[in-house]
Amino acid sequence: MVQMMTYDRQSILAQLEEKYGREELSPLLRKHERFETRHPDADDAEWTKALSLDALGFLDEQEPYWTFIAARLLIMETYKEAAEKRGVANPEEVYTKFPEHIEKLVEKGLYETFLVEKYTAQEREQLAAMIDRHRDEIFTYIGLKTLLDRYVTCDFDKTPLELPQERFMIIAMTLMQDETEDRLTKINEAYWAMSNLYMTTATPTLSNAGKTHGQLSSCFIDTVDDSLQGIYDSNTDVATLSKFGGGIGVYMGKVRSRGSSIRGFKGASSGVIPWIKQLNNTAVSVDQLGQRQGAIAVYLDVWHKDIMPFLDLKLNNGDERMRAHDIFTGVCLPDIFMETVEERGEWYLFDPHEVRTVMGFDLEDYYDEKRGEGSFRDKYMQCVANPDLDRTTVNAIDIMKRIMRSQLETGVPFMFYRDEVNRQNANNHQGMIYSSNLCTEIMQNMSATTYESTTLEDGIIVTRRKAGDFVVCNLSSINLGRAVPADVLERLIPIQVRMLDNVIELNTIPVAQAELTNSRYRGIGLGTFGWHHLIAQEGIAWETDEAVEYADKLYEKIAYLTIQASSELAVEKGSYPYYEGSDWQSGEYFTKHGYTNDAKWDALKETVAKQGMRNGYLMAVAPNSSTSIIAGSTASIDPIFQKSYSEEKKDYKIPVTVPDLNEKTTWYYKSAYFIDQNWTIKQNAARARHIDQGISLNLYVQNTVKAKDLLELHINAWASGIKTTYYVRSTSVELLECESCAS
Repeated sequence: MVQMMTYDRQSILAQLEEKYGREELSPLLRKHERFETRHPDADDAEWTKALSLDALGFLDEQEPYWTFIAARLLIMETYKEAAEKRGVANPEEVYTKFPEHIEKLVEKGLYETFLVEKYTAQEREQLAAMIDRHRDEIFTYIGLKTLLDRYVTCDFDKTPLELPQERFMIIAMTLMQDETEDRLTKINEAYWAMSNLYMTTATPTLSNAGKTHGQLSSCFIDTVDDSLQGIYDSNTDVATLSKFGGGIGVYMGKVRSRGSSIRGFKGASSGVIPWIKQLNNTAVSVDQLGQRQGAIAVYLDVWHKDIMPFLDLKLNNGDERMRAHDIFTGVCLPDIFMETVEERGEWYLFDPHEVRTVMGFDLEDYYDEKRGEGSFRDKYMQCVANPDLDRTTVNAIDIMKRIMRSQLETGVPFMFYRDEVNRQNANNHQGMIYSSNLCTEIMQNMSATTYESTTLEDGIIVTRRKAGDFVVCNLSSINLGRAVPADVLERLIPIQVRMLDNVIELNTIPVAQAELTNSRYRGIGLGTFGWHHLIAQEGIAWETDEAVEYADKLYEKIAYLTIQASSELAVEKGSYPYYEGSDWQSGEYFTKHGYTNDAKWDALKETVAKQGMRNGYLMAVAPNSSTSIIAGSTASIDPIFQKSYSEEKKDYKIPVTVPDLNEKTTWYYKSAYFIDQNWTIKQNAARARHIDQGISLNLYVQNTVKAKDLLELHINAWASGIKTTYYVRSTSVELLECESCAS
């Protein structure tokens, strides 16, 4: 990268020429000579902006580092504008006004008041001294522009008022505001982690921390009760969370099917589709802070009688009255269904209300405790054997064909392998996991909130509802492409776990049962991104056993450090309320995950039993699309699309190359659509053993893929013990990224 310390245009050109040579720069220089001829009165800011944009013209596979030159020019322009507003003579000293800047933004109502009430003027001066403006030089152009355009604090007219390092410091001050010991040290550690781009917080935290609006958690999961009141109450809760920037997963498996009885009247129910269409309208009409429409994923069991029309919800043909194009779908699959698909056997669809009434149990409340045997298949076969229970008989493979048809046309449904999820649930002593969230990486205990009564008390209408477990996920992710080469995981993960845990305390969730569940389990989701970036730097090809082994070892290390950090935090702040009786306490967690006959893991198991755990759920790998762009790395555990491409929004189109592209790494950057996805599944099976929740695993296929090959991928994923798969990304399908879970 070029070290440009001045703002005079001639000095900038001289430094560029010295670094790269006049011959290499000549096309750019000629272009700007013409610019100066056409615009002789242009000031340095206009000139710098023009140069930064044109410098991107050099951004291809031969000259990828022009992105840092363009980023440097953009940050220089940003400094100059901020210096003028803040009355600073030297733009390089603009961060020195951080303490006064906090006071001004609090007065304007753009920052929360705790920033001046909980932090003294002296502390704010100390924190300003911790800011390192040189870390702005780490950004790529697209990363810096994304941060400035979408995340920094803006005035009411949307003019940016915050600088990049200030955003990181404000997040650190927000998350550490109630720490009682060595608070400034903890803030500095959090700032170090974020400003070096070793990690990113989730989009809601990155965007909303310290501001007077929005909340900090990423995603939520609701379970809809089988009652009219329950359905409408759930819709209201979903709308409320969507308003405040949350992505929602909704489990509809308890709701009766089309043709079911209502109060004994047969054939009265219209099934789940009309209620899902209502959720679709909620997603469209209740947007997320005016930035994007709401995002809702709806899950249904594969044995539910409405499964066939459910699988067709997003198709572009057929009866529009039976379509819901703005929600996402997920299907919950037990082992016995996948076995029946393999055997090409018959599958039976039931109405959950009739099962509840006739059989006296809820089929969805069971799972197979072991592969090939367990409670769910026993209960399912009891339903099959009962002649009094109405059912629809279909071939299991026909359901899979409908699933795959929808996936190739729309990218969904997501696949949720419910038995494996519940077998691995560290808190199965307290509940059941029916489905996942919007991005398939969160797996925590769920239950429906049920209506009890409404009374009139002194002119006040009082509604009583029994709170269920309404899941909340709090996310952040390690940037593997930077943190692993820098060898900072031991320092990074403890501060990251503390930051995530503090979100639970600080966040105000506008749905009471969600806040209750959050406090019961204190679930967090520490994830990763930059996997392809990392293995390209390491010289490891994707389709190799070496990549699989590296994933296994790396994620075991991350798991160890994360569990250790949560246990250490429990010593300081106490264990989560449902720790007693959990797999963490009993040690069963370590057995289930294969951490046996290993002295290091045996010692940690004893430590956890003695010290407890601060968090009931710990790890989840989210999609990380937008925040990985900010951090200059590759998304999640995904392979790249292509080495060079254009990042296109409504107001710009910017060329981008994959990170650290050079003569050594180029051979290891293979496009997702040309990678054998069975190797991706092998990698994920290796890392999934170490993740207590889930992973947003995309499958990439050509639009010419044969049905038998796609089916083989799904069978392979399930057989490998993978808990979920996310989108099936076909070359003919355009998909929306999940912004809420980006971390």
